[in-house]
Formats: sequence, structure tokens, C-alpha cells
Amino acid sequence: MTDKEENKNKEKEGDKGEIDFGVGKISFGGLFKGLGNLIDLAAKLNEEGVTKSGEITGLSKGAKGVYGLSIRTLAGKSVVESFGNIRETAKGPVVEEVREPIVDVFDEEDHILVIAELPGVSEDKIKIELTGDILNLSASDTDKKYAKEILLPGKVKPPSLKTAYKNGILEIKLEKEG
Repeated sequence: MTDKEENKNKEKEGDKGEIDFGVGKISFGGLFKGLGNLIDLAAKLNEEGVTKSGEITGLSKGAKGVYGLSIRTLAGKSVVESFGNIRETAKGPVVEEVREPIVDVFDEEDHILVIAELPGVSEDKIKIELTGDILNLSASDTDKKYAKEILLPGKVKPPSLKTAYKNGILEIKLEKEG
């Protein structure tokens, strides 16, 4: 096999992991290539004025819908997760009162670090429960409500749970077991 053929094969392998947003595909095979495609798609959407609309049921007076995607690339693997309070049901999309926060989980050498974005809630309104390797996070203030169940990448020591909260960012540090 020639060098050109090997490079073409590597490029094809890097194109795996595409997501189609209806107006173009984004490839997450390579971090920079994926980011470049994302920027190109955003520019195309802006130029074309592409919108998606429809009726959302389940809205109480003054309710706001929030929906987004969090895209992370670590060690060559891309992870796409949704967040917000709009959920797809058999009857179509509905807006729930409780939002799902953006959460990142880092598996460090001796501990697991969980970082959650909880803007608009005070620290005393945050509730954290740990059951085995599942961390339940909830927060409720006057007009902001968040909840998320987080599967941890390993077993942790429950008494080791330490938290820090500043400017809407919650950090939870848990020591790993043995």
C-alpha cells in the first residue's frame, strides 16, 4: 500500500462519528476537523436563516424552554449529550419545569471530579445524594430547578464527598475506593 492510500484510509477512519443536523453533517473524527465543520455549519445556518418551529405542549404560564448539546472530545472519543428542559415524548416535545444541567465527569488518578453548571440557584438549595456509583444532583430555587442522575465511572468513598460552589459552578470531588 502506498503512502497516499494509507493517508486516504486514515482520513476515512477519521470521518466516523457523524451527526446530521438536517442542513449538513458534522464529523467528530478529528477534533479540529469537527470544530471546523461545526463553524461552517453555524455560518450556513446563520446565512440561510434556518429555524425549526412547532408547538410545544405542557407549558405553564411564564415557562421557558431550554435545550442544547454539549460536545466533548477526550482521548479521540467524542461524547454528545443533551441538556435543558425540553423532552421528546410520543406526543411530541414537552417543556418540563425541571432542567437537566450541563455536567462533566473527570476520572482522575485518585478521585472523580464532577462539575455541574447550576446558574441561578443558591448553594443552600443544592441537594447531593450518593448511592453506590450513582450521584443524584438536584437544586431548586425560586424560578430555577435542576435535576440529573450521574453514573460515576467507578466506586467512591461516600464520606470523602467534598463540594465547592462559586458563580453557578458546582465542583464535587470524590475519592476512589481502594
